[in-house]
Amino acid sequence: MNRAELEELLSDVESDRVERTISTTDVEKFSEAICAFSNDMAGSRKPGYLFIGANPGGLASGAVISDQLLQNLAAIRSDGNI
Repeated sequence: MNRAELEELLSDVESDRVERTISTTDVEKFSEAICAFSNDMAGSRKPGYLFIGANPGGLASGAVISDQLLQNLAAIRSDGNI
């Protein structure tokens, strides 16, 4: 997926494949989004995208995406809470 395609998804206000959060710490919200994408209730068979540090309108918030945040996100896979 290229940058233009990601920007289009980010700005798409209504989509079952996209979740946005301005928070960089709400692990519960991240987990819920990942679980919803895994269930693919719409049957799209397409990946879901969680945009962290994006406001509900689809604009980047300027949040700093640190190495620690990336490690925390990767840990969601195996923390046993999904």
